[in-house]
Amino acid sequence: MPYPLPPRTPSGPRRRSLLASAAGAALLVGCAAAGPDSGGGAGASATEKARARAARDSRGLLERYDAVLAAHPGLEQRLRPLRDQVAAHAAAFGSAATPARSPSASSSPAPVPATEKDALADLAAAERILAGRRAQALLDVPGEPARLLASVAAAGATHAYLLTEGAK
Repeated sequence: MPYPLPPRTPSGPRRRSLLASAAGAALLVGCAAAGPDSGGGAGASATEKARARAARDSRGLLERYDAVLAAHPGLEQRLRPLRDQVAAHAAAFGSAATPARSPSASSSPAPVPATEKDALADLAAAERILAGRRAQALLDVPGEPARLLASVAAAGATHAYLLTEGAK
């Protein structure tokens, strides 16, 4: 009697597995970065520099989202949740970010691509670069700031993935 073949499953990891492992790896790295130098001194200076840069980077990314939303209103439903998370990240780093788009925001950090597909790819690239920068920066800060950077880096990597999938 022949045995039935098992159902065919797609090769490679599933999307949820990739997202969970990226977030878990970033959190593990953040926890490993918490060392005995979590007190003041040079660590505090590095921590403050990392926090200030993360706040500045989040504000820049927020402006980029706002520029894309202004140029491509059809992306509102798709980008609004990601944009709101970037605003929350900016607030977590101590930046004065607004929860809603400012209509007076007239300057953008980079020109907005003409097509929605290109605008999504541009945002994905910006998120990916920033996530990498934050993952690298968390190695230089102790404890809780490292965990925050790791969490936000993982969120940025997830945003990049979601934006890339949407651009296909």
